[in-house]
Amino acid sequence: MATLTESEVEKLFSGAPQYFARSEGHYTGAPHPSVAFPWDEELEIRDLTDHTQIEDKAWGSITAWPHITRDVNSDRSAAQRASEAKRRAHFYPRCRERPNMLSMFGLEKGSLGYQAALELAVSDALQEEQWGFERLGPRAPAIVKQRQNILTSKDGLRHVDETLIMEQLIKNGQRYCEPHPREPRISSELYNELFSQILHPPTKVLDHRDPYSLSVQIMALVRILAAPNMWIDFSHVEWRIRLGQLLWENSKDGNAENGSSAETSDQATGLHEERYWLLLQILLACELLVRLDAITEGEELGVESIRPAEIHKFEKEATKSVKWSLILARVWLENIEVVKTEASRPADAEGKSSGWLATLTKRKSLTRDHDAHSHQNRAPVYATRGKHVRRQVDGLAHFARRLRWPESGSYVSQITENCRSVVDGTPLSTTFARPSSRSDSHHLFHLGHPKEDAQKRPPPSKRMRISTALIPSGWLSKSYVSGLMLPGDGLCHFLMATLLENDPEALSRLGPTANLCGGFVYSGKSFWSTSCIVGRVLGAGKGAVECMGWISSDVIPQGLGDGWVDIQGEETREDALQVDRKARLWGKKAVERESSVLGDTDPSSVLPADFIIPFENVYLEKEPPALDIALKALNLRGPVRSNHAIPADDSEVIPSSDVSSASQPSTYAASVTFAVTDLDSEEVQEYTYSLTKDINFVTAHPCVPSQHVKIMKSPSSPTIQQVDLSGHGISGRTASAVGHPLHKYYTYVALHLSELLVKEDITLESLLGSYSSSAAQQRPTVNPSSPRNSNASARVLVIDCITGFQPQPQEHEIPLSPVISRTDSNASAAMLASPTSSNLALGGNVGSGERDGTEAAALESASKKMHSESRRRQFGSDMEILVRAICAEKGWNALISRRRRGCLACAIREAGALGWKVVIRVD
Repeated sequence: MATLTESEVEKLFSGAPQYFARSEGHYTGAPHPSVAFPWDEELEIRDLTDHTQIEDKAWGSITAWPHITRDVNSDRSAAQRASEAKRRAHFYPRCRERPNMLSMFGLEKGSLGYQAALELAVSDALQEEQWGFERLGPRAPAIVKQRQNILTSKDGLRHVDETLIMEQLIKNGQRYCEPHPREPRISSELYNELFSQILHPPTKVLDHRDPYSLSVQIMALVRILAAPNMWIDFSHVEWRIRLGQLLWENSKDGNAENGSSAETSDQATGLHEERYWLLLQILLACELLVRLDAITEGEELGVESIRPAEIHKFEKEATKSVKWSLILARVWLENIEVVKTEASRPADAEGKSSGWLATLTKRKSLTRDHDAHSHQNRAPVYATRGKHVRRQVDGLAHFARRLRWPESGSYVSQITENCRSVVDGTPLSTTFARPSSRSDSHHLFHLGHPKEDAQKRPPPSKRMRISTALIPSGWLSKSYVSGLMLPGDGLCHFLMATLLENDPEALSRLGPTANLCGGFVYSGKSFWSTSCIVGRVLGAGKGAVECMGWISSDVIPQGLGDGWVDIQGEETREDALQVDRKARLWGKKAVERESSVLGDTDPSSVLPADFIIPFENVYLEKEPPALDIALKALNLRGPVRSNHAIPADDSEVIPSSDVSSASQPSTYAASVTFAVTDLDSEEVQEYTYSLTKDINFVTAHPCVPSQHVKIMKSPSSPTIQQVDLSGHGISGRTASAVGHPLHKYYTYVALHLSELLVKEDITLESLLGSYSSSAAQQRPTVNPSSPRNSNASARVLVIDCITGFQPQPQEHEIPLSPVISRTDSNASAAMLASPTSSNLALGGNVGSGERDGTEAAALESASKKMHSESRRRQFGSDMEILVRAICAEKGWNALISRRRRGCLACAIREAGALGWKVVIRVD
């Protein structure tokens, strides 16, 4: 038996995604997972993704990864188009959010992509203590001491006046928008400006070739920004969200609630100083970024030279905190403009002033003496304004329409007007009030779990738990409308909070306290964060819509009216153990080895007989029944006031008043009930599944069957045992899947959903183990393992949700491209069916003969259409909700493989890369 050559293997697996985990370099943290098609050059294949595209430019700040945003709003001004067209080389820090937010929204609603699934175990949220957040009070002694040391050091910070900070921010904003001058004197000018106003000059010569070089300035700024216990570390998720709170929250409401005026004065003074240090940090980061951009552009144009030693030194000394400060600087320079306005006026005159710019406006009277009369002092006043307010407001309207917000036609215009009032409203005060610990405080904001004793603290969660108070046109709205948002899922929270804060009707009916990682019922619909397991399960339903981390559904919890709810969910034991340094992502070799297209075979000895085409719908013993599945109810039981599970016999449904009257959203245990009808016997049974485990679903990556393979029929092929190449399977059914071959290393068992329903108590290990060895010889849906693994269990369970279930196209369903597979009776002839090289012809087309030019052109056109269409296809059914609910009860993370989008073989290999054991195969 002749082995396959390297060229033949490449042709055989053309269009098959391959899964990787590679380090990006030193000091970059966990490896970066990626999916690639190394043997394909066609853009229609290389650009296939398992996640949706960002649909609005207003949402582009959700990620630090380079990306292209789908422009849904073509009504842009000439200035906007000019600014977008003007691109130049700029510095790109090797530091991004984890998980990758581009991969957080899978093609299947409520699912992730491959990258995000692996990065959840090393997510930024795991770095948080998550026991509540009250760091806005007195500063720690270490911080005070460090700041004193840096200000008294001979080569540290100068005493920078607040006015100078604002003036330099204005100057940096102008530099950022203009082309960088390339005259030789630019380095000297920047050097003199930096070391005469902001930093003390170096005490020794750092670069004998050019003492005034940009490199010298860059390393001086890096050293200051890397100083510990001094600056806000935006690598922490909580500070990325609190950025807007520190800058924009109005302290008047907080002062009114506080009983002690002396305490309020002390808080205002301390927090005013924290705001000063934040603005100073932004200034230093902008100074650093402007210089990095200049040297990067110079390198691109060939007028600058960067030595490898300098690059290595920068990467070593620029800590993660420094790189996140650079990301903040980029967001600031892209979205915020500082403007110097007229001198301060008397208080009565300020009350009459109207919005002087149709932008986000913020008064900054940076005078430390708050008792001085501003109209006598006549100190300069600075305002910050958002550069892209219209873009942000249009993005909010887009979000509301996509989620099918109740009466969106009338509400969207009202919400838009209210958002514009945010930017035209009265000036905000300078001081920043600490959130009160009172439960009815309008400034309540908790990240993570409530404070508990150290012994009772739960393990860190891979997803943040966020509750906050909503204020009409509050700081959450200002953060979104200004565009000052750092990468991460904070944008998802800002979008929903802004929508609610600017919809008076919704705010009055839902109450002021929101759980942005839970869900709520409003006006006959339910809305769920994808951080909540209920949202990820209901997202599989017909009519459900997902947009930017939120899912809207027509399914309403039984017995509940309008109000917020929190859902109890716990991580599986396996997921809880695989975090941080124990995460699977660190096992780079294991990820790639266990998903290799060649399995565990030596690449030099690959045989054609080592492969089969996997199937999910061939049954020897008994044809599975045809089922009709209907969702009967979503039940919330509780409320849960502890981490203990709700007793199984507790069937009381909590009335809606319990939710609306509570100051904090109540925590519930969720379950779903289904009626399953056997269409042959007309027997109806009910099944209830508890949504107890906080599992994840991943969209199996799309693939394209190889167009370079032509198969000839051979009775000796092991594939013939499963498929009759005349077009019929063993059970007399036309083969339903065409795709890539699967190496025998990947043992799997296919189980129909009806079998899973009757085996309620069976474990995954039992299902996989019961079909190993002897069962593999009898059941054709099991891929026989190699001899040395003959006693091992199957690696993957494939849940067949295709056989016996009729797909129900929706009104706006977009048909899948036929390039993924063909459904005609001749499709089975495209399968790999030969154990010998003489029967495997590489270089032709898929099928029993050559495709004609018309068919090839049609397939190419359909592939391009599928590639260009970025909107999530509107599939869904109660059956898909059911299978997800089963996984949620049993704690099975699962891949969702949709027929004609990707083949079963590629999904099984992706399960190997993730280390998961369940694949849900849907039509």
